[in-house]
Formats: sequence, C-alpha cells, structure tokens
Amino acid sequence: MNKLSRNDTCWCGSGKKYKKCHMDQDAFISNIEEKVGYSIPRDIMKTDEQVEGIRKSCKLTHDVLEMVGEKIKVGITTDEINTWVHEYTVAHNAYPAPLGYGDFPKSVCTSINDVICHGIPSDTVLKDGDIVNVDVSCILEGYYGDASRMYIIGEASKEAVDLVRVSKECLEKGIEQVKPFNTLGDLGYAIQQHAEGLGYSVVYDYGGHGVGLEFHEEPFVAHIGNKGEGTILLPNMTFTIEPMINIGSPDTAVLDDDWTAVTTDGSLSSQWEHTILVTQTGYEILT
Repeated sequence: MNKLSRNDTCWCGSGKKYKKCHMDQDAFISNIEEKVGYSIPRDIMKTDEQVEGIRKSCKLTHDVLEMVGEKIKVGITTDEINTWVHEYTVAHNAYPAPLGYGDFPKSVCTSINDVICHGIPSDTVLKDGDIVNVDVSCILEGYYGDASRMYIIGEASKEAVDLVRVSKECLEKGIEQVKPFNTLGDLGYAIQQHAEGLGYSVVYDYGGHGVGLEFHEEPFVAHIGNKGEGTILLPNMTFTIEPMINIGSPDTAVLDDDWTAVTTDGSLSSQWEHTILVTQTGYEILT
C-alpha cells in the first residue's frame, strides 16, 4: 500500500479522507507488523458499505436454512432439498452460489452420514436416523453469504446425536476466539482442543475461508492450529468458520464425481458453519 497523507482519499474505497477512516487503524497495524516481522494485507478488510451488502446476503442464507429446517424429514430426497433452496433463493432475487461453481451441478450441498462436505443432491432418500449437512450460499446484489447446518432425521443414535452436538460446540468455541488482533491459530486451537479432548477428530483437508465479495477468498481458515499463529484478525474481515468433525479418522477421500468428500473409514462426520464479521471489539455472526 502506497503511503497516504492525512487528507488523501482512503485506500479502502469509502470515499472518506484517510484521517477520518483507516489512518489510526493502519498505524496500529504497522506497529504489529514491526513486531511480527511480516506485512498484513489490508485488502482482506471490507468497507462498511460492503459489510452491509454481505450482511443482507447472509440474512437470506440464514432464512434459506430456516426454510429447509421446517420441511426436511424422513422420505425427502436430497434433490427435493435442492429444489427448495433454488426456488427460494431465486424468488428472493438472489442466485445460489454453488450452481456452476467449478462445474458443481446443483444449487446446494447435501452431505449425509459419512459424507464430510460437498455432497451432490440426487434421488437419495433421507432415512430415519440419518444426519445431514445442508450447505447454503447465496449471491445477493453481488455479495456472498455462506452457512450450513446439521439436521437429524427422525430418531438418530446417541453416537450421531452426540457428534452433531459436539461439532456445533466446536463452531461456537472457534467463534469465541474472534476479536481484533487475535489470530486464526487461536480459533483453530480452540476447536481442535475441544474436539480431540472429547475423542473426536478434526478434518484438516478442508476449512473455512474469506467470503463476501467472492465465494472463496483469502484467508484459509484451518480448524486446527496453535495459539498466536496464522493470520491476524482485523476489523471488517469476513470469513467462514466451518469445522468438520469425525467420529473416527480425520482422513478424507473424494468420490468419482470429483466433489463428494467422505471419511476414509466410513465413520460419521458433522459440520456447522457461519459467516463471521470481525468487529471493533469482537465478532458478529452474520448468518
């Protein structure tokens, strides 16, 4: 970033003078950069206008998942879920981000039992005792929101119910670490310690990501890590936290469709996801 004077237009695109916008924050970050010995990219921070657009898209993403929760049940096919999500999204003047992304053929991801993520909707029928992750991403007025939830179908085993609960706790533990000048390593550490402390494993092949102006942005958000390491969190960063927790091995394999990721040992997997905004004092859950 070129050095700006106090009265120059701020680099962030807000249109404000630098002294009224990011000047004080940049000075603070520069002091941190001197201590850690590397540059921190400013372009991972969104403008207030962009945050508001992302917030609206995230609200729609939340509403889609609420709608799915009201309708999902034993006997439904995952293709029916895809139809619900697609029609609801389009009816609200938005577009389902997964559709056509890297040739993904559907409007939502549906991942059942041993499927970790990126399951493709099909004529598969949900059975009593299944656990399923529904991963929704909306594009509204050019801004992206991304979230997923687990749904327990009918009466599931205690093993499955416990896994779903612990995976949600892992998401919550990660979110609690979000505040300015903490690091992604802090949240990865919190997630890993909680999961492994209860005898579960954390998938390391996949993680969260920056989101908002694009579907997948920097930084990569690992769900394992060490305190104080990794990207430093800054106000107006937006990213997903989406820990994938397995009963057995954390190892993954991708099926012949080039998308569906499964556990290598056939054990159950569970995932919850939110899009998070780093605020001046902590975090806001956008989805």
